[in-house]
Amino acid sequence: MEALIAYSGRRFARPRYYANAHERDEVDIAPVLMPVLDGRAAGTGIDREGFALVSHRSAVRDFSDRDEVARVHMREIEELVQAETGADFVHVGAPGLLRFSERSGLAGSLNNSMPARFAHIDISDATAAQFADRGAGGRPFARCAHYNVWRALSPAPQDVPLALCDARSLAPEDLIAADAVFDEPGKPEWSFEGLVVAHNAAHRWHAFLDLNADEAILFKTHDSDSARAHHVPHVAFDLPGCPADAPPRVSIEMRATAWWWR
Repeated sequence: MEALIAYSGRRFARPRYYANAHERDEVDIAPVLMPVLDGRAAGTGIDREGFALVSHRSAVRDFSDRDEVARVHMREIEELVQAETGADFVHVGAPGLLRFSERSGLAGSLNNSMPARFAHIDISDATAAQFADRGAGGRPFARCAHYNVWRALSPAPQDVPLALCDARSLAPEDLIAADAVFDEPGKPEWSFEGLVVAHNAAHRWHAFLDLNADEAILFKTHDSDSARAHHVPHVAFDLPGCPADAPPRVSIEMRATAWWWR
């Protein structure tokens, strides 16, 4: 399959993007038609490519109920990440982000609920180190890694799936430091450093299509262990040939931090 991957050009020395007010974004969007491999067939691994498809059945009945997600799903994700990685301790600090494809009419209806439409990595090395130290609370650790767990809540086929780039195909010069700004209504704006991604023909993109309710994508946004996949660019893309009557994609993204103590 080939699909348009929205890369970043270099018109802005320091790109800036917002969780909600995308009309304020300063990102030089540069779409490129790229091969996208079948992640299921490739047999990817979390410490090799940086992402994997995992089986996981959730007890959550209504993912739109943030109280239920906080009560049930946060712990489920901690247990899932711990089981998949062997970490000594895993923490999930928030009940996740519901996101909707534009066809749903719900994109932007909640805080940070639009698809991530340009290739990016959530956190830079500097941000990851800050988060790792803060979360460890002064306890020394041998390794810290940051993960996302991405689950489709709408039935297959998902019209706007997630593409993930093999961490081994990424070069340092492909990455552009950027400001990720969180502008939730009624709260002060705050930001941290993330990364956007410039095109490189060597990138190897993968997608897991037709996800069901008992599957999730586990992918890495940072790992302090240089011997393992470091971090994974990812982006929402329009599924080529998706039927016009396919249900609009609804998904939830959960973020977890894992530590291995000394």
